[in-house]
Amino acid sequence: MSWLAAVPAAVPTASAQQALGYPSLFLLVLIGALVPVVPTGALVSSAAVVAFHQTAPLTLALVFVTASTAAFLGDMALYWLGRRGMKSKNGSRWLEAIRSRAPEERLTQAQGKLADHGVAVLVLSRLVPAGRIPVMLACLMAEWPMRRFARGNLPACLAWAVTYQVIGILGGSLFREPWEGVVAAVALTVVISAAPSVWKRIRRPAKA
Repeated sequence: MSWLAAVPAAVPTASAQQALGYPSLFLLVLIGALVPVVPTGALVSSAAVVAFHQTAPLTLALVFVTASTAAFLGDMALYWLGRRGMKSKNGSRWLEAIRSRAPEERLTQAQGKLADHGVAVLVLSRLVPAGRIPVMLACLMAEWPMRRFARGNLPACLAWAVTYQVIGILGGSLFREPWEGVVAAVALTVVISAAPSVWKRIRRPAKA
């Protein structure tokens, strides 16, 4: 697929592009789950735009399976590393990275919601911008075993992949050229990600 810069522009056939594109998507989403700075939602939406414009059968299904599997495995690996850090006297850099991206206020909220609603909060956490890490840390502090975390994380990753794929399909359906749909999908994911923080900044002066 031609939706990744890492894929050479000179790849001669669509099948060859897909052979390189799916592993690239898998690797980037996996890395994005481990290092929460990669815009994985935008990647999935962009891939869905290009898949929507292709005539190859099951292309959208392959994007969904690739993205959701990579997200699930990445989350499970990060949770396992976090559990190891919790058990270690000196902690770990992975656990420290998780804590650094979970503000105290959001962590307290996540712990309260997790205590009240359990797995349902974990499912929703991937759909809320910047919600995944605080809830994951709350699960670590509640000493959830890997199996229990996996039961909630699997539907969370499936719902996340569907949501961003739908965004990509909408972007692809609005424009004739794939690159225009990619730009629209990326812009929409950025707006969705930034909306909660912008809303909080607007509300703070109003409360004051």
